[in-house]
Amino acid sequence: MTTVAIGTPAYIEVDIANTVPLSTVTNITWTLTKKPLRSLASLTTSALPSSLPIYEPYDRWSFQVAGRITLRPDITSGTTPYIVTATLATATGSTNVSISINAGTYIGADKCYFCHSQSTAPPTYPSWAKTAHASIFTQGIDGLLGYYAQSCLQCHTVGYDTNLSALNNGGFFGVAQADGWTFPTVLTNGNWASMPADLQHVSNIQCENCHGPGSEHFYVGAGDTNTVGWPLLAVNYRSGDCNQCHDAPTHHIKGTEWYVSAHSGSLSSHVSIPSGAGHEFCVKCHTTLGFITAANNANPANSIMATNTQFDPIGCQTCHEPHGMTSPTNDAHLIRKMTAVTFGDGTVITNGGEGNLCMACHHSRNGSAVTNVANFKAGLSTWEGGTSTFGVHDSPQGDMLEGINAITYGKTFPSSAHKLTVTNSCVGCHMQTVNLGDPAFLKAGGHTFEMSYAVVSGGVTNTVDKVDVCNQCHGGIKAFDFPVQDYNGDGVIEGVQTEVQHLLDQLSTLLPPVGVVKSSISGSNTWTVAQLNAAYNWQFVSIDGSLGVHNAPFATGLLKASIADLTGVSVPGGLPDAWVLKYFGSLANPAGAPNANPSGDGIPNWLKYALGLDPTKSGTAVANGVVYDNSGLLGGGGTNTVQIYTAAEIAFQTVVGTSYQIQGVSSLSSGWQNIGAPLQGTGSTLSYLTPSRNNVQQFFRVVHTP
Repeated sequence: MTTVAIGTPAYIEVDIANTVPLSTVTNITWTLTKKPLRSLASLTTSALPSSLPIYEPYDRWSFQVAGRITLRPDITSGTTPYIVTATLATATGSTNVSISINAGTYIGADKCYFCHSQSTAPPTYPSWAKTAHASIFTQGIDGLLGYYAQSCLQCHTVGYDTNLSALNNGGFFGVAQADGWTFPTVLTNGNWASMPADLQHVSNIQCENCHGPGSEHFYVGAGDTNTVGWPLLAVNYRSGDCNQCHDAPTHHIKGTEWYVSAHSGSLSSHVSIPSGAGHEFCVKCHTTLGFITAANNANPANSIMATNTQFDPIGCQTCHEPHGMTSPTNDAHLIRKMTAVTFGDGTVITNGGEGNLCMACHHSRNGSAVTNVANFKAGLSTWEGGTSTFGVHDSPQGDMLEGINAITYGKTFPSSAHKLTVTNSCVGCHMQTVNLGDPAFLKAGGHTFEMSYAVVSGGVTNTVDKVDVCNQCHGGIKAFDFPVQDYNGDGVIEGVQTEVQHLLDQLSTLLPPVGVVKSSISGSNTWTVAQLNAAYNWQFVSIDGSLGVHNAPFATGLLKASIADLTGVSVPGGLPDAWVLKYFGSLANPAGAPNANPSGDGIPNWLKYALGLDPTKSGTAVANGVVYDNSGLLGGGGTNTVQIYTAAEIAFQTVVGTSYQIQGVSSLSSGWQNIGAPLQGTGSTLSYLTPSRNNVQQFFRVVHTP
């Protein structure tokens, strides 16, 4: 706040880069270089300890406190601000930094009404008057809130300051002292009506709670933007404006929760990278001012280059419009934007409720998936900023939840019911209520937006999933990774996240460099279109981050379709689609399963496929073998030609109740691939036989569960 009330301390600090050792600063000299005529104010030692860090969490990555001082203005500043200068001296020189502080007195929101009820001001007063802020004290003092106490007044009134030097600044406490008003012993209807009018004028949460005392804004050239220092009020988008009240556990915790969220910048030093000059197209989702500009502009593309690109993290005012001007009627949360959202592929989302606000940014912003791949392959622009980059832009959670905008290969994949059954979509799960006493309190849910939290025990850190909200529909699950079905077709039903990770790993081994499990895939325009399509889907599922929790049917459908497109095998563990369709007509026909033997001669489909035989025809049994009439396809030679081939046989003892998966690989530097479907133990020896005439070398292993 750069506008404070007379008698109220302004805590001032000078911050320097973390890369500069504090020992480099040999001295800091503080000077009150300017102040209003007749002011007797002076600088005093700050009451804030040196160990107290910078308030904003994202600032701590880059800066540290070098020194602090306190200024307590004693008269209003008018157009002559208080200017405080810090001179930092080092062994090699010195530098000066300054800040201007305006000082005024509190006047109450009824004065703001004169201008801010008209469209030219803008008209913030009428919408503010409908918010809970505007009546919180009134309701509390009349007993309508249940619990209410005098301790609530420091946030629910204007300029509440018990310091004797602040009694003449027009704040609630000073006016109450002058009027002889005391907090009522019984909270009941009529308390508000019986209060002195001048005290009512500075009750409730008003304009000056956030903007500072308004006397100079109102009296000194009000409306005249040529006035020195105009608007002579504090207007900022930093979290401290809201967190002066909302960062007060154990009950006022929204700001405290936000503090540990990724939005606040507390988790990453890179959060501010997509801001500054040249990032006009990025800041509409990565900074507060950028988002507000885009949200308030019917066609932000028309004025995007004029967007303020300075960095402020995604904070309170990004998502909430404190005056209630852009919120839907009667929206208690003052959500800035809940209108329909248009995704990159043109899909318009209307079913997200409060989650529409989240999906305004949490969708792939590289346009249509199909267009992205095509343009990237051709070297054309794939991004609204004009560059050609491949794949999914960060945070495609909205696309995943809705089951859209991926490479579908012309197929229709089922989607989870989450998008239809979870009230307010994203908000319904990620902002679940976590009460005091819960181990997840201030770590998950609410404005942390986290669905998991860390627990340290015995020096070991474990991650715990906050599944309370899931259990409303899914019953007594303990974690997100709970079994649903065998998505990857290995014969074992594992947790849904494990199943999705297996599919991601399998798909990654099919992309360059082939055979290597990858944790990231970027794509190259030298790849084939099929590889780029598969890589896009890999990114889509991986970057979503939920490993199927948002939409397991859609995520697994995309991955299996991508694997099928690269290998020709749609059914995990199955035979090539073309071969199955040729002989059995449908991929769902159980006669086409790898271990099936539709001809009844004891030779499974997988072996007949490897030998190039018709699986519907049985061979003629002879001693120690079977003879097939295959029209010479095996040998392909002339008359009187006999060809003898080698084969590999793997035999292994089995146990009843155990599942066995045969895996093979042509090089030990590659990733193991499943051969056929899992086999169930019989208590005897099982044998796997495969032709080896076309392989230079082949390695095999058998994995069992359990």
